[in-house]
Amino acid sequence: MKQTNEGNVQRRWPARGALLLGLVMALGGMAGGALAQGLSWNDGLRGDAPDRYTVVRGDTLWDISGRFLSHPWQWPEVWQVNPQIRNPHLIYPGDIVYLYDCNGRPCLGLERGQGQVRLSPEMRTIPHREAIEPIPLEAVRHFLRDHRIVDDPESLDELAYVVGGDDRRLMSGVGDRLYARGEVEGSGRVGFYRVGERFLDPASGELLGLELESVGQARRERQEDEIVVLEVTSSRQEVRNDDIVLPLEVRDLVTEFYPRAPEREVQGTILAVPGGVQFIGRLQVVALDRGRRDGLEPGHVLMVEQRGELVSDPRTGESLRLPGEEAGLVMVFQPYEKMSYGLVMKASRSLSVGDRVHTPERALGAALR
Repeated sequence: MKQTNEGNVQRRWPARGALLLGLVMALGGMAGGALAQGLSWNDGLRGDAPDRYTVVRGDTLWDISGRFLSHPWQWPEVWQVNPQIRNPHLIYPGDIVYLYDCNGRPCLGLERGQGQVRLSPEMRTIPHREAIEPIPLEAVRHFLRDHRIVDDPESLDELAYVVGGDDRRLMSGVGDRLYARGEVEGSGRVGFYRVGERFLDPASGELLGLELESVGQARRERQEDEIVVLEVTSSRQEVRNDDIVLPLEVRDLVTEFYPRAPEREVQGTILAVPGGVQFIGRLQVVALDRGRRDGLEPGHVLMVEQRGELVSDPRTGESLRLPGEEAGLVMVFQPYEKMSYGLVMKASRSLSVGDRVHTPERALGAALR
């Protein structure tokens, strides 16, 4: 319930003994000091934010944050939960996210919904798959599980590669036997990869990464001298001669990352769009020219500035670049050393390769205060 008190907007919060204050969750590795900077009731909170919201199946953390906050990436600044709640970073359908006042600032808390068991010796384990996703994972699943980025293209010369198939086939599919040249470590499953895009720094020309795109998987049958015999078990595309063979990485699907701003200033550009589309919209994956060495982590949100139009001065004929305009938000979900993959979470204008990305200004200002 909202109240007006001497021009300040306040809210009443549930009078429940179980709602303990004081534990600031350091989500995704972010320092808990963010709450001290905090949002105010008049700054950052949506005017139509509900007092309580019951989570439904299909919600994402980004969706829920956007119901309460003008900028969903400010979630860690207001998230504060009861220390008796187990795994408070996991939110399930039926849980209630509620808004309350903590020391004069807005905070968000969590109540487990019906059917969710609180801490006790007999508490059952809730399957992780039931928890809501931070973002629509289906849009990024392929990149999280199957794509690889290598920093040194010369290392590819040392990897095994397909040289032929049964009955002299140049392309093969599920069930076919293939032959690769080179050493393949291990005795289990392997992946077939095709060299994709070379990502270069637009300013310096530095190689930021070479994309390896998964095209299929196989079972390793045996190695005879320098030839390894493989049986194709799955394929997204037909496997071709010269495709690279690598042991499959044991990689769990990374799902526990949270929208937040980088802790330092990051400035970069959109390098490319997988699939080669010209205009970029919401929930499309983009490659960025900044990575872990620049301080990026999964969950970091960057603002996108649409590059200003290039015009000709009517008097001098000089080419002029007009100022850019804020055009959207992108969340990093897979950072590598020199570059990252991100998902466009908001696009108020058409985005394109070359548009600038940067740390949200409000977050940087708060950090410097």
